[in-house]
Amino acid sequence: MNVARLVEAKRSGYTHTPDEIKFLIHNYSHGEVSDSEMTAWIKTVYTYGMSDEEILALVDAMITSGEMMDFSHLPNFVADKHSTGGVGDKVSLILGPLMAEAGLAIPMISGRSLGHTGGTLDKLESIPGFRTDLSTDEFRNIVERVGISMIGQTDEICPADKKMYALRDAIGITQSIPFICGSIMSKKIAEGIQGLVLDIKVGNGAFMKTVAEARELGEKLVMVGRQFGISVEVIFSDMNQPLGFDAGLWIEIQESILALQGEGPEDLMEVTFELGGSLLKQAGMASTKKEARDIQTSLIQNGSAFQKFVEMVEAHHGDSSSLKNPNDYSKATYVSNVNADRTGFISAMDTLEIGRIVNSLTIVKSGKNRELDITGGIRFEKKLGYEVRPGDTLAVCSGRDQKRVEEAIMRLSSAIRIGEKPIVPPKLLQP
Repeated sequence: MNVARLVEAKRSGYTHTPDEIKFLIHNYSHGEVSDSEMTAWIKTVYTYGMSDEEILALVDAMITSGEMMDFSHLPNFVADKHSTGGVGDKVSLILGPLMAEAGLAIPMISGRSLGHTGGTLDKLESIPGFRTDLSTDEFRNIVERVGISMIGQTDEICPADKKMYALRDAIGITQSIPFICGSIMSKKIAEGIQGLVLDIKVGNGAFMKTVAEARELGEKLVMVGRQFGISVEVIFSDMNQPLGFDAGLWIEIQESILALQGEGPEDLMEVTFELGGSLLKQAGMASTKKEARDIQTSLIQNGSAFQKFVEMVEAHHGDSSSLKNPNDYSKATYVSNVNADRTGFISAMDTLEIGRIVNSLTIVKSGKNRELDITGGIRFEKKLGYEVRPGDTLAVCSGRDQKRVEEAIMRLSSAIRIGEKPIVPPKLLQP
């Protein structure tokens, strides 16, 4: 097959066959289709779109580019969760251990901070010793033994997606529904799961700016799951402000610990319990939302959900002593406040810019020589709708580099806006 001809055919309105898509994806994964050829095809798909049949073929080609996990021998319901990315979104760190303690098996392949979004892997690696680069055998063993494991994408699972995502990021084409579906669902299906919950973020800090866009993506993701025999449920949550009060690396671990100990912020727990409720109902462990919430609340209150988190950290070679006294570990060298300069109400937060600021404090070097400042981040003292007076602290920036912190303060001062009239924040969960 000729890639240039396939590109031209797509431009002419032609629908690719599954074999043609498989040829492109597999040969690109093996280095037999060049970056420039794949770039031309990706750009064409971005412009002209894909049919449902083509999306399904894309997902299948990505899955079959590598190996597929098999947990069918486990008595547990095997499930996972995915978020389309946001600021302060540490739900996976709470929900995963919570569901594992409830009796589900959670094999979770996560990502790193990218663009304005935070990455679960970077947060986990702020725990001393925590390894996310495990082999598939190690991953499988921890899921079987502990009930949950969180790792990065391996060379064995969906290698085509790993390579294509890097290329899409380099050419600036990440917001394409066919490729988002392909990337998310191929990895999740390859994990060997039976159930999946998806949190599609909506708002100025999300890839999907409107509920209509989010619903279009949600429908495609559910369609793919159904075709591959996976129960998929979607929620739409607001990302016009950070989730919780902390955004960064270690400070998000700290907030997750508080959440697992029953002291989590209301908005963070609302999203967590909503997603957890869906998984518990999929697994047949709860029949109503109230019953599902009661199960989750009980596991947090009796301390077992936090202990499951500790168990997972230890299985990944992490130092769990840091979790027991989190305020004593990894203190920032520089801390500075953003203060209100007038009386009013927090009327808007540029969450996209806030996410970029957070990543400027946490990602010192990117690429192959990636280096993180785990002390970097922002603590929000005031959020949408809060009343403020001159001198009130709106947010606290932290990190080990004074210049980065000072620059963050300047940018954050413009990203948090104060209005004269009170506002009603957007509803957290969209119907």
